[in-house]
Amino acid sequence: MTVDPNAAARGVPEPAGRGPSPARFLVPALVACAVAVALGVYGSVHEPTGTAFDLAGFSSTGAVKAWLASAAMFFALVQLASAPMLYGKLPGPAWSGALHRWSGRAAFLIAVPVAVHCLYALGYQTYGTRVMWHSVLGCFFFGAFSAKMLLLRRERLRGPLLPIVGGLVFTVLTVIWLTSALWFFRTFGVTT
Repeated sequence: MTVDPNAAARGVPEPAGRGPSPARFLVPALVACAVAVALGVYGSVHEPTGTAFDLAGFSSTGAVKAWLASAAMFFALVQLASAPMLYGKLPGPAWSGALHRWSGRAAFLIAVPVAVHCLYALGYQTYGTRVMWHSVLGCFFFGAFSAKMLLLRRERLRGPLLPIVGGLVFTVLTVIWLTSALWFFRTFGVTT
């Protein structure tokens, strides 16, 4: 019997007893944990510098972070809207797959300088509930994102795992945005 390597991608179930081993998902889970812990440890032991970057046109590094985080959140919302199109749950244009991939890339690339600033300039902090959750979830986000990227490369990945991990990444990014950018805008106003 020949096995079609693309059958799972078309929704054709595998023969009984031939599904992927749960151990295949151990590597993404371990990488996620390692990334989250490494970021947390770095943020804890690194002496905060107070600033990591500043962009012309912004009044403060806090404003830069808030606007970049908001841009990342916008692209994450595009991801959320395009995911059902990608899976055929909602009608969408033929380019919805490209929209989903590129909006995810944009969200990640915009989130990286924000995370670098948080870790380098501010460190891992726990002096208040909001700040503690922001620090914990910031590290968790990049770990979960790493796992999602590794899971995307898995052959025969089917079922709800990828949408669940994607939803988790989106939810964590939303809480990070709520505890940083929204807090900043409510505290200091919507300014650049």
